[in-house]
Amino acid sequence: MACPVQFLCRGIRTVGLVLLYYAFSIGITFYNKWLMKGFHYPLFMTLVHLTINFCLSALTRRAMQCWTGKPRVILSWTDYLQKVAPTALATALDIGLSNWSFLFITISLYTMTKSSAVLFILFFSLVFKLEEPNPFLVVVVLLISSGLFMFTFESTQFNLQGFSMVLLASFIGGIRWTLTQVLMQKAELGLQNPIDTMYHLQPLMFVGLFPLFLYNEGLSLSTSEKLFRVTELSPLLYSLITLSIGGILAFGLGFSEFLLVCRTSSLTLSISGIFKEVCTLVLAAALMGDRMNMINWLGFAVCLQLNSKSPELELPLLRLNGDDSAAEFNDEDEEQEITLH
Repeated sequence: MACPVQFLCRGIRTVGLVLLYYAFSIGITFYNKWLMKGFHYPLFMTLVHLTINFCLSALTRRAMQCWTGKPRVILSWTDYLQKVAPTALATALDIGLSNWSFLFITISLYTMTKSSAVLFILFFSLVFKLEEPNPFLVVVVLLISSGLFMFTFESTQFNLQGFSMVLLASFIGGIRWTLTQVLMQKAELGLQNPIDTMYHLQPLMFVGLFPLFLYNEGLSLSTSEKLFRVTELSPLLYSLITLSIGGILAFGLGFSEFLLVCRTSSLTLSISGIFKEVCTLVLAAALMGDRMNMINWLGFAVCLQLNSKSPELELPLLRLNGDDSAAEFNDEDEEQEITLH
C-alpha cells in the first residue's frame, strides 16, 4: 500500500509545482501587460524588479546560511566581472526588451515570438560547441520559421516595432542561456544554486540596463507625475506597490522554474511550458481581446509540435543534467540546495 500512496504523493507534488509555475509565469505576463497600459516605463519597471530580486535572494541566502550553518559563495571581483558580467548583460537586455515590447504588441504575439528563442539557443549552442551539428536542425529551423510567419500572417494586431523587440530579445536570450550554461558548468565558481546565481547576476544586470533606461526613459520619468512630480502620496504609493508586486512575481517565476526541474525533471518543465503557452493564448483571447485567425493558430500548432516531438529542441541547459541533479536535490534536501540546470 505504500507504493500507491507514494505515487499519489509524487503526483500531487508535481501538479502543485506545475500550478505554482503556471501562476507565476502566466501571472507576470498578464500583470506586466496590464501595468504597461498606465505606466509607460518598462525599463524602469525592470530595474525595480531587479532590485527586488536582489533583496529577496540576499534574504534567502541569509536564511539558508542560518539553516545549514554553511557560508554562501561570494565570488572575487575578477571572476565576477570576467565570467558573470556577459551573462548578466545578456539577461538584462533579454528581460528589458521583452518588457518594453508590451507597450506595442499583444500577449499572443509576444508568446508566439518568444517561442522562437529555442532557435537562437540552438544556434549559439553550436557556436559555443555545446551541441553537435545535426542536419535535422536545419529542417527544424525552417519549420519553426514557417510557423512564426504563419502566426503573424495577416494579423490585424501586428506591430513591427514590438515584434522586432521580442525577436531581438529572443536572439539575445539565445546568448543568455548559452552563457548561463557555460557559467553553471564552471564548478569552481560554486554557482550551482539558483539563489546564489540570482544574487550575483542582479547587480550587474542593473548596471547593464541603467544606461539604456537613462537614454530612453530618464528625462520623461523625472518629469512624470506618477513618481517624481507627484502632488499626492496615494499615486506614489500605488506606483510603488504595483511595481513591487511585479518584482515578487519575477522572483517567484525564476524560483518556481528551478524548483519544478529539480523536484521533477526537465521533461516535466518542457511539457508544462507547452501547455502554458496554450493557456496563455486562450486567456489572452478571452481576457485581453487578442484576435487570431485559423492560419495564426495553425502556425502556432506547427511550433508546438516541433517543440514537443523533437528531442533536439530540448534546451541544453535542461537536457544535460536534468534527471541527475533532481536526484542530487532529493539527497541534499536538508541543506536546501536547489541545482540550477
